[in-house]
Amino acid sequence: MKGIRQLAEHLDISIGTVSRALNGKPDVNDETRRRVLAAAEELGYVANQSGRSLRQGMTNVIGLMLEVSRETIENSDDFFLGVTDGLQSVFSRHKLDLVMLPCPDDEDPHEYLKRMVARRLVDALILSATRRNDKRIELLEKARIPFVALGRSASGGSYTWMDLDFEGVAARGVDRLVAKGHRRIAVAAPSSDINLGYLFVDAYRQALQRHGIAFDPALVIRVKSSEQGGYQAGHELLMIEERPTAIILIHELMAIGLYRRLAEAGIVPGRDLAVVGFREEPRTHFLQPTLTSFRMSLRDLGAQLGETLLATMPAYADHYPQGARNRIWPLELVPGESDAFTLNQKNRA
Repeated sequence: MKGIRQLAEHLDISIGTVSRALNGKPDVNDETRRRVLAAAEELGYVANQSGRSLRQGMTNVIGLMLEVSRETIENSDDFFLGVTDGLQSVFSRHKLDLVMLPCPDDEDPHEYLKRMVARRLVDALILSATRRNDKRIELLEKARIPFVALGRSASGGSYTWMDLDFEGVAARGVDRLVAKGHRRIAVAAPSSDINLGYLFVDAYRQALQRHGIAFDPALVIRVKSSEQGGYQAGHELLMIEERPTAIILIHELMAIGLYRRLAEAGIVPGRDLAVVGFREEPRTHFLQPTLTSFRMSLRDLGAQLGETLLATMPAYADHYPQGARNRIWPLELVPGESDAFTLNQKNRA
């Protein structure tokens, strides 16, 4: 039984009554609603959601735009698995579905998003991998599609965003290492135009300045945010003539590659080089020595991101009156063994 008309004929009631019962309208009595729902389940009735969406002008679908590459797939980066768990915990309250919109790395993200917007696949969007100047923001503002950016941008507009506290990672990381006697502190930052890299390096520069340490561009190692990027960062660090005594990583997977390259050179983290990482992946639990890192709950981040997005949508804004605001998400510094040693004058020499 595929059509609502046949369902109405089977029950011998009007099509309008059946439609209102299926859609939970309050003007249908409980007994009729029970009859309609029971018959729909028994006869295998499935609502034509696409037709209903066209009539209502909405899809009840939220899109999460990701940028994917062969490298991210091979590295099995689980960041967005945790985030989507939190997103779905919020969207399920309102019977909203979440779909991934994966943009290949060989396609312009702006052009990809233009195509998605033209097809009206979703009611609202979450942007990730926000660039320093991101044309997608202007596109969505002009199209009047509700969205939240996971990451800040220098692009103009009054859009809503959430971002991780990359400035805090840089500042607290430098403070911690300086307190242990380090003056030659390197950072591994993204090689792409993603805005978090600029925020991180700017905060790193300011933290050094607070401690009276000159900024050395040679200590900013730009690599891919991956295990391979961490390996490359380790290789470049070893090539620096006046080798750094410490390094701060901005991406979780970098630690795995870095540890491998250091091991090949006979260098032990926590003894010969201080390492401060980012959020700990399950795989880094087994790194030895244990990694000092900044961590967070991805599920909580996703839930807050979902509520922030719904607060920008008229149909749901009343449920989340405090949600539609920009927010920097804090991270917790969890000490490990990878930066355990204190650098004395003999070490520096």
